Order: sequence, then structure tokens, then C-alpha cells
Amino acid sequence: MSAYKDKTQGTWYVSFRYIDWTGKKTQKLKRGFKTKKEALNYEKEFIRKTAADMKMEMNSFIQVYFEDKKNELKENSIRNKQHMMNKHIVPYFGTRKMNEITPAEIIQWQNTIQEKGYSKTYERMIQNQLNALFNHAQKIYNLKENPCKKVKKMGKSDANKLEFWTKAEYDSFIAGIEPESEDYLIFEILFWTGIREGELLALSLSDFDMSGNLLHINKTYNRIRKRDVIDTPKTENSVRTIDIPNFLKEEVQEYAKKHYGFPENQRLFPIVARTLQKRLKKYEALTGVKPIRVHDIRHSHVAYLIYQGVEPLIIKERLGHKDIQMTLNTYGHLYPSQQKKVAEMLDNKR
Repeated sequence: MSAYKDKTQGTWYVSFRYIDWTGKKTQKLKRGFKTKKEALNYEKEFIRKTAADMKMEMNSFIQVYFEDKKNELKENSIRNKQHMMNKHIVPYFGTRKMNEITPAEIIQWQNTIQEKGYSKTYERMIQNQLNALFNHAQKIYNLKENPCKKVKKMGKSDANKLEFWTKAEYDSFIAGIEPESEDYLIFEILFWTGIREGELLALSLSDFDMSGNLLHINKTYNRIRKRDVIDTPKTENSVRTIDIPNFLKEEVQEYAKKHYGFPENQRLFPIVARTLQKRLKKYEALTGVKPIRVHDIRHSHVAYLIYQGVEPLIIKERLGHKDIQMTLNTYGHLYPSQQKKVAEMLDNKR
């Protein structure tokens, strides 16, 4: 028996040996259990987790998943994924064994989530977290099959429904902000470059090449557990250089002159994402334009470029997408159909 009664404290503890990931036999001691059963259950689950036995509970596998991914995922991504899993997956599957969760249970879980009234895009995000767990278990730890693959995904991606401003709507919005102010420059940069909000909030004056009208994107900003975190961008392809229009360069220069002596490597806009969102909502209400998210300004930039006839490959490079397919999947439906031109060409050739 590996569970023992602590007569002094009146609680139970376990003391057992296990083989760690290096193959070394190691002693484990854990105290403070109310019952012998709790102590023995802890031992069984610990050994399953250490061996990555798919009889382990979902709770334990989530810990394994994040341990495996700690050098692959950024801190902010880990935080967001943990939040969704803890809120939407753990309450339903937390104590279920990984190899016993069935497609029927996935459907029941989906029904529970869908009853909560979330948007279809958020439902899809939740679904993707569960799918990622099972994919990892199947690929790395020999889980026989991913039960999610036998079930239709709930929700939908937002690729076919993009919210964005037209150029006229943006003009109405920016007209409500004082020129040369911090807010004015923030939204000018977002609309005319299409960069992400994290990339914007990480910008410093040193990222601008004024002589070449260039903007170098090489970092992103997040506020995590009351800490300012500057990290590398979302993907390797997100590290890029963007050509900016001359008027935008001049707006940055004028702003810098008003803040004479502003450190070259200090954040140009020392605010957090929540503040940026509040300012957006403030000016939307003031000017009466259609409400959109900060990220939708990136979509607005792309929609404007497409309207101007810019090729998808150029847009892909400007946005920092991994490949052209990602750009086409997201924005392809905004391009006007060329079917009529094809038919006319065939008529001419005939």
C-alpha cells in the first residue's frame, strides 16, 4: 500500500516510486488528502500523466498539452487557450478519461455550448481547442482516434462574414478625431497599414525608416498578468517591412516633433488593448459610423486595397500571412467575379 494516514494531521498522504521521462526511478511524496481514496486516486493519475497513458483524465492531459507546447506557443496564446479550456471544456470533460470520450459525448457537449448563445465564430474557437487536445493526444501519445473527427464542427469561421469600413466610412470616423493627436495617428496607422493591434502597440519610432518610407514590423505587445510583454510577432511571416504612403510618414514625423526628445526605442503608444478598444467605441459613437472591432480596421485596409485592384500576393506580403491560401480563404470573396470576363474572352477566341 502506498497511502498512509498522517496521525498528527489526521489526513492521508501517498509515497510511491515512478519512472520519470529520463527513465530514472524517482520517489514522490504528496500530503494533505482527506481520504485514502483521494490519495490513491492522485497516485494513479500522477503515474498516468507521467507515462502519458491515455487512461488519464482530461484535466491531467491538458497539463501535459501545455507542458509540451510551452516553447511553441506564445504566453498570450497559452493564456487565451487555458481560459477557454477551463471555462468550456474542463467542466464537462475534466474528469473523463481521454480514451473513453465518445463522439456522442462530443455532440452532447456541443449542444450544451450552443445553448449558451455565443456567436458562431466563438463556438468554432471553442471547438478548435477541444480538437487540438485530441489531435495532440492522437499524434504524440498514440490515442487510437480523435472523437471530434466523427462529428460536424459547431460554429463557423468568420471568413465569409467580414466587418469593415469603406473608405467613406473611415473618412467620417477620422474626421471626428483631433488631427495630430495620439488617437488620430493610431487610427491612421491602423487603417493605412493593416497591421494588427498588438503590432501597433509595440511600435517605436525606431521601427520607421523615414528616408525610405518604410515600417518594420518585428514585435508585438500584450498585457499579461499586469505586465507589459513585448514578444516576437504572431508567426515568422509576420516579421515584415511595409511600404507606407508619404502622408502617413509625415504624420508620424509631426507627432514626433510635438513630443520632442521622445526615446527612439520606447513604445510610441503606451496604452493597452482595452484602452484602444474604448477609444474606438468612443469615436464610433461620436461620429455615428458603423461599430466594428479594432481588428476589423485591418479588414478595412484590405477591402480598400482590393477595391483599388491590388493583387492578392501583395496583400499577403503586407499582412504577413503564411501563404497566399490564407489570404484568399479570408478575403477571396471580396474580389469581383471574373467569370464574365472569361466568357467574353472565350467568345473572342471562338
